[in-house]
Amino acid sequence: MLNPVCRRAWTLALLASPAFLPLACAGKPKVEPATLVLSQGRIVTVDDGKPEGQALAARGDTIVAVGTNEEVAPYIGPQTRVVDLRGRLAIPGFIDGHGHFTGVGQARITLNLTKVKNWDEVVAMVKDAAQKAGPGEWIRGRGWHQDKWDQKPKPAVEGFPTHQSLSAASPNNPVVLTHASGHASFANAKAMELAGVTGRTPNPPGGEILKDPKGAPTGLFRETASRLLQGAYAKAREGMKPEEVEAETRREVQLADEEAVSKGVTSFQDAGSSFETIDVFKKVAAEGKLGLRLFVMIRDTNERMATKLAAYRLVDGYDRHLTVRAIKHTIDGALGSRGAWLLEPYSDLPTSTGLNTTPVATVEETAKLAMANGYQLCVHAIGDRANRETLNIFEAAFKANPDKKDVRWRVEHAQHLSLADIPRFGQLGVIASMQGIHCTSDAVFVPARLGDRRSEEGAYVWQKLMKSGAVVSNGTDAPVEDVDPIPNFYASVTRKLADGSTFYPDQRMTRTEALRSYTLNAAYAAFEESSKGSLSPGKLADVVVLSKDILTVPEEEIKAARVDYTIVGGKVLHEGK
Repeated sequence: MLNPVCRRAWTLALLASPAFLPLACAGKPKVEPATLVLSQGRIVTVDDGKPEGQALAARGDTIVAVGTNEEVAPYIGPQTRVVDLRGRLAIPGFIDGHGHFTGVGQARITLNLTKVKNWDEVVAMVKDAAQKAGPGEWIRGRGWHQDKWDQKPKPAVEGFPTHQSLSAASPNNPVVLTHASGHASFANAKAMELAGVTGRTPNPPGGEILKDPKGAPTGLFRETASRLLQGAYAKAREGMKPEEVEAETRREVQLADEEAVSKGVTSFQDAGSSFETIDVFKKVAAEGKLGLRLFVMIRDTNERMATKLAAYRLVDGYDRHLTVRAIKHTIDGALGSRGAWLLEPYSDLPTSTGLNTTPVATVEETAKLAMANGYQLCVHAIGDRANRETLNIFEAAFKANPDKKDVRWRVEHAQHLSLADIPRFGQLGVIASMQGIHCTSDAVFVPARLGDRRSEEGAYVWQKLMKSGAVVSNGTDAPVEDVDPIPNFYASVTRKLADGSTFYPDQRMTRTEALRSYTLNAAYAAFEESSKGSLSPGKLADVVVLSKDILTVPEEEIKAARVDYTIVGGKVLHEGK
């Protein structure tokens, strides 16, 4: 009589031929049953030692076997959940290498302006929201981008609208609308009044209040100038109780977790949260309510970090769902709002080279704190000047601490580089934390900002960076872009715009490179390559099953792929309908 393992295997009609199965089972030593088995699929492991299999077994949160259907069959016991993949692709869970976790949740609560076609649509959405809002209630939104509208706003200053129509749509409710990049804000008259902004208000260091030819604020706030609006909003919330603030953050965490998991993201690298937000992350994780795994970069002042870093460092906490071991800093702005810090002036604004949003000396001090406390340093740098200054800071810190060999410091974005600085990434061992979809999303305005020569030489140069020896990781920068990995993967392997044109296609990633950038490379960028990023025995059972094989289908079919299963720690957290 067949043992229980074999009886269960017999019930899987396609698992193996009936003639072979009894012999296979009889000859196998007994193993402890798995809690989950995926069979009859294409398992792409991103493990060079065993690149592919047909089936995978997990016991608890750990992978115990990858191989043929026959090799994995002995792991099936009476209580094992068996998922017949029916030929579908299973890959390591996507690791979003750079995003803003609570921002993903916030984007689902505030006005979503990512799809608006022009300024008139923005104004109409705000007018509708104002009619529903309570007296004095702040109206917030995010996602607009003036270079992606079907018509230019009139009147305009530097291509941005002016606030008059927005102020008329919401005369009594303050309005703040964050740019798609997150590096500029637009305000109505009421919000500017509450922020104390007039034509005489000076530009803060690292920011700009855009003004019209008569010196009146237009409503556009670049980079650190947005903090004036944030301060007014914070003042309006001073009456909130601590538990109300925490409940709001918890709601954002819940919404972000649900959305990311539904799209196949099993780990998320959060690019900058305060100590207070991290406290909420800890509570949610301790309650077992964090579905994906969260890697957090602290974003706070040097003064606060100097006293708190030691107490907040955490690796694989709360059942390996929360890690806090990195610091986030921002040295410049974004290209879309002309805040990226350049070596030479903008081609479409010759009077400007962008903005240095945080003094170099401040970032240098942060580097010392990071080294002293065993933290990874992750610096946002988009323009070529910003990248050069960041690499200089890193190089000086490495030379001053020769005993610290594996720090894996990162440049977040690394979007536009000088030819002279590209080799330095590999030479210094600096990780380029990039976002494939930024290339195709930004390509509509990059040539205007940089000109053709600079665009070709140094914009989104993934192949050049990889050839320098640098590790390139991938992510979405959500909510700047959708947290969905599929459009990002498509952008990484095609560099194709909506109109069918391609942006310097020689820098495209192969599909294998793109998958690795989103899995094993992203794990490496967080010191987690020994536990995740590939489907290998002993690693965490974080797996995604897709409806289409994005590694082999015609490239236009990639966009149609959907997530059928998201598995974190051997548990199915999302199952597509």
